[in-house]
Amino acid sequence: MSETTQLVPPLIAPHANRRRQRQQQQRQAARPSGREWARHVALFLLTAVTATIAGIMQAMAATSIPEFEPNLAAPAHWINYVAYVPAYYFLSVRELLRQAFAHPELIAQGTMFAAALLAILVAHEAGHYVACRRYGVDATLPFFIPAPPLFLAGTFGAFIKIKSPIPSRRAIFDIGVAGPLAGFVVIIPVAIAAILTAQPAPPLVETAVTTGAFITFNDPPLLRLLAHALGVHLGGIAPNPFYFAAWIGLLVTSLNLLPVGQLDGGHAVFSLFGTRAHAHIGRVGFVAMALLALLGWRWHGSPGGFLYALLLLVMLRVPHPQAQDERDRLGRPRLIVALLTLVVFLLSFQMFPLTIS
Repeated sequence: MSETTQLVPPLIAPHANRRRQRQQQQRQAARPSGREWARHVALFLLTAVTATIAGIMQAMAATSIPEFEPNLAAPAHWINYVAYVPAYYFLSVRELLRQAFAHPELIAQGTMFAAALLAILVAHEAGHYVACRRYGVDATLPFFIPAPPLFLAGTFGAFIKIKSPIPSRRAIFDIGVAGPLAGFVVIIPVAIAAILTAQPAPPLVETAVTTGAFITFNDPPLLRLLAHALGVHLGGIAPNPFYFAAWIGLLVTSLNLLPVGQLDGGHAVFSLFGTRAHAHIGRVGFVAMALLALLGWRWHGSPGGFLYALLLLVMLRVPHPQAQDERDRLGRPRLIVALLTLVVFLLSFQMFPLTIS
């Protein structure tokens, strides 16, 4: 997931002329070196590979191709799991790739999933990065984090690091909301493509995915609204690569917009209401997510909410960076953008993303 972090303590702005200060900061903002470009591109390409593998695994789950079960004897003692677990894992990955090359359509679907998901993540991080450059804030290129093959999404998300002071509350607001808004703009066509290319779920897939026999992907509000507008009943379709990419993108967007700590929503709340309100609202957000985690476990059999609550608890312990000049007001245009960001959150947020039974 995306998160901007302040690494340099803020200083008091020594100049009264804000325009001159911004111009000086823009000249000081360092451009990425060739070595930095190479490192970030390498991480991006590796993430593209792992996301493609994740897409292949999702596509295979919706087909009649039999799942591979490694022929390994069960460990006789708990210490034998040290060798058993990695052997089981690598054999499973090898069989997944063998099946993919034997069925090229799986590679095509995996590639579509990776392209759609990475487009959303790139847009999100580009929004943060461009906003940083606009204000002369020194920031890294996005770090894309690949996940081990067989992980659901193939990636743990992406983030940038902010390495210089942020000049104003307006800058904090713009940098915070630019990411989720840019990502949401890309999510919309991906979600429309998911609905327009949807196929009726065959009986086996419908039983496993939509009736709760194993895992149900509960639809976020945006997907439900678009499906209603396009006359499609989501309950009877087979999830496709675009659906999974939009679903994950909306989940990441909603988590980033929670008003806690240094999440994107936390930046917006800090800019709008100040330090004290930011702390109080963050605690309320944590308590709400902790309660949803308990209800999700009880009603939907999903433990994922506890991970989100733990993340928010960590965020609460990290102080939010101050702006160099906190006297500026956001103004009416940014208040409108704040309302738009709230709408994006409401369209993205699903209280219980998964049902496991």
